[in-house]
Amino acid sequence: MNEKMLKTMIDAAAVKRARIIANGARFHVEIDAPGRSFTVETGKGAVRTWSSLDAAAKWLRGLGIGLIALELMHWQPGQKSLLT
Repeated sequence: MNEKMLKTMIDAAAVKRARIIANGARFHVEIDAPGRSFTVETGKGAVRTWSSLDAAAKWLRGLGIGLIALELMHWQPGQKSLLT
């Protein structure tokens, strides 16, 4: 799901929960909707990631989502990214 689709779901009140999930030193967002969960993607279909919790939270807040769940089980703050 890209940002445009997410905005449409927010406008339709179809978002049950938003989750910021840590994986290594990066964060991604998953959206729970009735009957399905979606990972937020870029316009090209890759998983959209953020390098900080603050950046991911600001992005969600900018879309109008003020309540999130946070999953830090796999967070490794010092881990070097394979992506450059």
